Amino acid sequence: MTKMKAWINAARLRTLPLSVSGIIVGSACAFPFFTSNANFLSIFLFAILTTLLLQILSNFANDYGDGVKGTDNETRVGPQRAVQSGLLSAAQMKKGVIVTSLLSLLSALVLIYISFGKDNFLTSLFFFVLGVSCVAAAIKYTVGSGAYGYKGLGDLFVFIFFGLVSVLGSFYLYGQVFSYWVILPALAVGNLSIAVLNINNMRDLDSDKLVGKNTLAVKLGRSGAKQYHYFIIVFALIAFIVYALYSNFSYYQYFFIVAYIPFIKHLIFVKNNTLPKELDSQMKIVALSTFFVSVLFSLALIL
Repeated sequence: MTKMKAWINAARLRTLPLSVSGIIVGSACAFPFFTSNANFLSIFLFAILTTLLLQILSNFANDYGDGVKGTDNETRVGPQRAVQSGLLSAAQMKKGVIVTSLLSLLSALVLIYISFGKDNFLTSLFFFVLGVSCVAAAIKYTVGSGAYGYKGLGDLFVFIFFGLVSVLGSFYLYGQVFSYWVILPALAVGNLSIAVLNINNMRDLDSDKLVGKNTLAVKLGRSGAKQYHYFIIVFALIAFIVYALYSNFSYYQYFFIVAYIPFIKHLIFVKNNTLPKELDSQMKIVALSTFFVSVLFSLALIL
């Protein structure tokens, strides 16, 4: 395998659609109110770019952190990682983390400038600190002695950054106002993002337990992790519908519910699953289904 292909594999392209779901939903919630913003498209594009870079950064950091800790070893069920397999050295991956961090911050700075200009210093400062926090959170998931992914806090951070920050933050960028109702789609995207992580953690539960990686799935146990999984997905699907009711959707705008079908099939699969390895296929299904429902829900909002 060439170095370029190794880097592409390490970026885990299948995770990227999930990462932009919150930006798409937050932008769609803002669309009916702030279409007069001349920078709407520019804000949207740089928000997407920043989020993609942060997701790639998170993937690189996760590969590096688990690789140097020895968490990724022969007992791991999922796809082979770059550092684990030796396709990329730990030093090379560390450089990748640094470069991607800088690119993420640069993209965030451009996004902040387009959104707030030169006159809103405090708001710009707040979003810059938020951007730095996103970079730090992406790195600290598995890197360092205080890696929060090893303490069962990964779900919380995914919920905050891929749900609340992504949806509410992008909504605020367009008009510098906040809406409490937008918390509902933020909760929905956040919970579905957690669901992808939880599937990963249920798949790796046994190997994580062996190396002391105490994810929430490890703490809950296999049965508890399944119950938790049902709850976060069902809650997310209900939250979308409640926001649709608040927005006075016409009956035809509820076409986004067709995206619920793969989630229902997924929950049935998880309920009947007995072999952790088989859960690997479900990560892609949940990630793409989250992207699918986010796009359809956003189209319904725009209509």
